[in-house]
Amino acid sequence: MKPFADLVGRLLYSPSHNAKLALLFDYFARTPDPDRGLGLAILTGNLDLKHFRLAALRKLAERRVDPVLFRLSYDFVGDLAETVALIWPDGSSNQPWPRLADVHRQLIDAPKTDLPDLIAGWLDTLDATGRWALLKLLTGNMRVGISGRLAKLALAKMGRVEASEVEEVWHGIKLPYEDLFGWLEGRVARPNVDDHPLFRPLMLANSLSEKGLRHLDLSEYAVEWKWDGVRVQLSARAGERRLYSRSGDDISHAFPEIIEAMSFDGVLDGELLLLQGRGVASFNELQHRLNRKRITPRALKEHPAHVWLYDLLFDGLEDLRGQSYEARRGRLEAFFDRVVPERMDLSPLIAVKGFPSLAILHESCRERGLEGLMLKRRKSVYVAGRPAGSWYKWKRDPLTLDTVLMYAQRGHGARSSLYSDFTLGAWCVGEEGRELVPVGKTNLGFTNKELRMLDKWVRDHTVQRFGPVREVKKILVIEAAFDSVCKSSRHKSGISMRFPRLHRIRWDKSAEEADELGALRSWLK
Repeated sequence: MKPFADLVGRLLYSPSHNAKLALLFDYFARTPDPDRGLGLAILTGNLDLKHFRLAALRKLAERRVDPVLFRLSYDFVGDLAETVALIWPDGSSNQPWPRLADVHRQLIDAPKTDLPDLIAGWLDTLDATGRWALLKLLTGNMRVGISGRLAKLALAKMGRVEASEVEEVWHGIKLPYEDLFGWLEGRVARPNVDDHPLFRPLMLANSLSEKGLRHLDLSEYAVEWKWDGVRVQLSARAGERRLYSRSGDDISHAFPEIIEAMSFDGVLDGELLLLQGRGVASFNELQHRLNRKRITPRALKEHPAHVWLYDLLFDGLEDLRGQSYEARRGRLEAFFDRVVPERMDLSPLIAVKGFPSLAILHESCRERGLEGLMLKRRKSVYVAGRPAGSWYKWKRDPLTLDTVLMYAQRGHGARSSLYSDFTLGAWCVGEEGRELVPVGKTNLGFTNKELRMLDKWVRDHTVQRFGPVREVKKILVIEAAFDSVCKSSRHKSGISMRFPRLHRIRWDKSAEEADELGALRSWLK
């Protein structure tokens, strides 16, 4: 447990990409099996554990320290795991630290009624950093500023292989990844995963502005719509079928109707949307589906899933990624005509005659409910990552709204001491006259300087406290940028901004000048 606790503690306060990479490399190289494999699974979100309820953690802490002192400390710190880790009495036990493998095994085997005493025993043996790491693991909130991609880069560095090679075998290996580490250390052969429906690293597009587009020779590019859904990869091999998100997460359970329709061997790239009547359901509905563990027959009937296909990576066992986009498109069309898969369609190619016609199409994207346009070089091969000059995305311009800051909460990780999560409101006419109602929450779009300014402002203008949440004076205007508007049962207004982020802090505006809820409703599809 100590090597893992030291790792996550140092990762939390290492902002540099290269520093994080070095820490991960050192951990994987020095930590024995199976602990390093378990650490890898935790950091990449692939360790399934029984999470300890926050209410139970509070009760556990109040058994060891004065309840009033604990509540005051939690109110000040704002993060439950951090509060318990800091306030838990040191030196309660002379027992050695448990190994990460022992913690994992005992959590699986222990009855639910034994968990509080088991966890208390571990906390007694650990220092503050160890307690924090353990509690973050137990509550399912281990966020230390790394992605699965960064962990795989560290593994690739360890084995002196390309990161794409690690990605190729990732979904065919199992905990505690001893075969993976054996291969990377040169002790065993590369894991054989050919009979598994694997995730293949995705090719991504670079953003491009209108000015940049004018420098392209459009005759060299195919043009497609940029669908407002979820990028997916459909992988089927030897009777097994999987649906993966763009990050490689297996989301098959959330879309059983798509899995049922995958009557082929191969790997397809596309965009998944939910249908509603003759149109497309909101992204909010799609997000709800992704987060559900069980999909009801009613959900399947009211909002069936559909995939727009735009690339063919494998036809059976034949790897097409080394062929040009144009050749792959031809193979995709032939594949579609041969298989005729249900719940899928080919993403259409759009004929354009120069930049003016492309600009007209771009202007129509919001009205059509699309994110923008994709431009793909006809000669480009399929390469993981964002190769320069191959694929471009020209997204529609964001919407903006003048909102009022209503509530603030401390962030997580490196932001745990700063108020960085903000609830924004718009004006509406309620029972008591004109009032502010929440329409979104964001922790994005801020520079470090702006974040420090807002943190100080929140501390100076707090009027009420609700646990870790601070209600502030309703006087600061935040101009928020967002992609669209969707219905929301979580907000009193009934609607919310999708992907809100700070555009500008309007120190010059009064709260009375902020926008009305009707402005948001006018954009609701």
